[in-house]
Amino acid sequence: MQKRKIIIINGPNLNLLGKREPEIYGGDSFEEFFKKLQNKNPEFQLEYYQSNIEGKLVSKIQQAEGEVDGILLNAAAYTHTSVAIHDAIGAITVPVVEIHISNIYKREEFRHKSIISSKCVGMISGLGLKGYQLGLEYFKSTNK
Repeated sequence: MQKRKIIIINGPNLNLLGKREPEIYGGDSFEEFFKKLQNKNPEFQLEYYQSNIEGKLVSKIQQAEGEVDGILLNAAAYTHTSVAIHDAIGAITVPVVEIHISNIYKREEFRHKSIISSKCVGMISGLGLKGYQLGLEYFKSTNK
């Protein structure tokens, strides 16, 4: 049986996990967490991509078409500003689950609005890094 391919795409500043505001984001680097996630989910072929550059995130989303079965997307600050990422998600048929480590509704008011949500199959917010595992649970439960 072929493993389903899921890519995790993380946006700006998530390369600083483990260092940046640990009271909000925790003390683990994403690379450390990703290894644990891979070990816990052997039924998936997981990939990971991170960029601080909006255009590179758009390109990675576009490249996912026909290559992966799902995307876990933490667009970070671009969640609240990027029409380009919104449009890229809308241009592909790959299902996208929006992930936020922090609860965006408990933070600054400008973070309460997600521009990308309307193009995603769902959103997980405020459950820390566990949100990525919950996103994988969605893909376990569906053929989408």
